[in-house]
Amino acid sequence: MTQSTEDLQTDRPTGELEVVHAFTDGPMPTGVSVSHTGRVFVNFPKWGDDVPATVAEIRDGQVVAFPDEAWNSPAGDDDREAFVSVQSIVVDPADRLWVLDTGSPLFQPTQVGGPKLVCIDLGTDTVVQTIVFPRESALETTYLNDVRFDLRRGEAGVAYITDSADSGENAIIVVDLASGESWRRLRGHPSTKAVTPPELLLMVEGRPFLEQPEPDAEPQPVAMGADGIAISADGARLWYCPLAARHWYSVATDALLDRGLDDDAVAATVVDEGDKGCAGDGLETDDAGNLYATAGEQNAILRRRPDGTMETVVHDPRLLWPDTMSVAADGHLYVTANQLHRQARYSGGVDQRRYPYLLLRTPIEAGPVRLR
Repeated sequence: MTQSTEDLQTDRPTGELEVVHAFTDGPMPTGVSVSHTGRVFVNFPKWGDDVPATVAEIRDGQVVAFPDEAWNSPAGDDDREAFVSVQSIVVDPADRLWVLDTGSPLFQPTQVGGPKLVCIDLGTDTVVQTIVFPRESALETTYLNDVRFDLRRGEAGVAYITDSADSGENAIIVVDLASGESWRRLRGHPSTKAVTPPELLLMVEGRPFLEQPEPDAEPQPVAMGADGIAISADGARLWYCPLAARHWYSVATDALLDRGLDDDAVAATVVDEGDKGCAGDGLETDDAGNLYATAGEQNAILRRRPDGTMETVVHDPRLLWPDTMSVAADGHLYVTANQLHRQARYSGGVDQRRYPYLLLRTPIEAGPVRLR
């Protein structure tokens, strides 16, 4: 049988991918999260774009500041009562939206009051809790990246956060949601650090993924540490990965929570879960025990089955830097594709991004992990 030219193509899309929203103007999104009732929330960190609202809801095809414009209008980088620059938003098992505020526009040093975790009641769309991180938890170099929840732990549950600082100490930050107390774990542990040349050179769209913060600076390897984060379906293991790495890791949540354990004892529970076949900054889990990883180098999303088998969920040229994922009750995995690697700081000083940025989804026949 003679193969057609189409059959011989190696870059044809794999899997199903549906556009949920196309961002035809405005800033680039990073995070997405879907409520139990199907409300869709997104966020826009302040990385140089004009950002009218760093947290928003998509309503009737429009991007609307959430919960209101006041919370999206900070008085300064230390404002405790407004969002400074948000990297991630996550709906928890109780259907509340938590906003993870980096307090770090343009990756600048943080000021106390900026880095915080804010809870919004989706029944009333009002802020009901704000946890401001002290300097011991959120360092000047800290970049709060993503968060996951287990509401069964302690009086009101716990949160786990990655600190992906590209200079300074990487770590996992643990938060007691009842008291607001927080502490750093795996401080500077090798599993939380970026891997750089010659051990690893990331390639995206056929060119090295290098960073050039200033026009006259020498390009350097991207050095984002602990970034992606996901919690196992039973809550026993927390998975995480540096952005600049192809291995992913897990750690025992019991160890993260036990204040009586020293750093070495916590580190002893870390498992190198192997090569996930890609570099990227998004991890997610579902209630069937699957783990998902965004593959920025391959324009894809990969899945690890409970038996350890790896497979491609979707591969599509529209997945130009798949970033954050969210498993929704409708049986879909949502993901933002924001062309992060085409920003000027990663493209020799020339902004190569092109509208639209996309919010997409793919069917996975599983639901979100809800530990409550």
